[in-house]
Amino acid sequence: MSIALKIENQVAYITLNRPEVFNSFNREMALSLQSIMDDCETNPQVRAIVLTGNGKAFCAGQDLKEVTDQELNPGFKKILEEHYNPIITRIRTIKKPIIAAVNGVAAGAGANIALACDIVVAHDKVSFIQAFSLIGLVPDSAGTFFLPRLIGFQKASALAMLGDKIGAEEAEKMGMIYKCVSLEEFDETINKLAVKLASMPTKALGFIKELFNHSMTNTLEEQLTLESKLQIEAAQSEDYAEGVAAFIEKRKPNFKGN
Repeated sequence: MSIALKIENQVAYITLNRPEVFNSFNREMALSLQSIMDDCETNPQVRAIVLTGNGKAFCAGQDLKEVTDQELNPGFKKILEEHYNPIITRIRTIKKPIIAAVNGVAAGAGANIALACDIVVAHDKVSFIQAFSLIGLVPDSAGTFFLPRLIGFQKASALAMLGDKIGAEEAEKMGMIYKCVSLEEFDETINKLAVKLASMPTKALGFIKELFNHSMTNTLEEQLTLESKLQIEAAQSEDYAEGVAAFIEKRKPNFKGN
């Protein structure tokens, strides 16, 4: 199987599973990931998602053997419109938090899929590479959308043009990722973070995600209006009532995700 799925403690662990090719995408893997993400979106037993890779890489981007094979090659139009664009759209529209657990090199589309996630954690042996220009291509998978917003126009432009390899520690310092941890602490850090997110008010987290999505393009007035709308909806949730009751009673809240 090109994608492995494990659900534990209300966390879906989705693992890219083509380690022999550094988890690079072919059509089957891209469509499988979309299907699994759809299932996770509707599964009430899933309240947080972890996306990671098996082996030495998180994801090396597109499997170039597929695009150079005359029989298998789906063409870039199909690859972008049916593989990567739908994956990025799903990552941003699923109303559940998604952690990119970057366990190894993240290159090309693999890097940009990670950066589209809500929280990115990598260990200190990891590197990120906008590898497109090195083979005469341009960044896709929303790299030109998220990267300049994360690290600024100058840094993003330089990384996209030069194809520099950026270590996880530097990536954290420039704001590209949330956190860099040691290799020894990586698995424990991911699991603790995922379980924490899965125990939090899921509706509120989904609203936060929606607000940040719209903040990319909204005017201040539009954003204030949307904040008001979603705050009113959040205040009607069972988790809000539980949160307030727990605060007043000085106890730990027991959120159900409702």
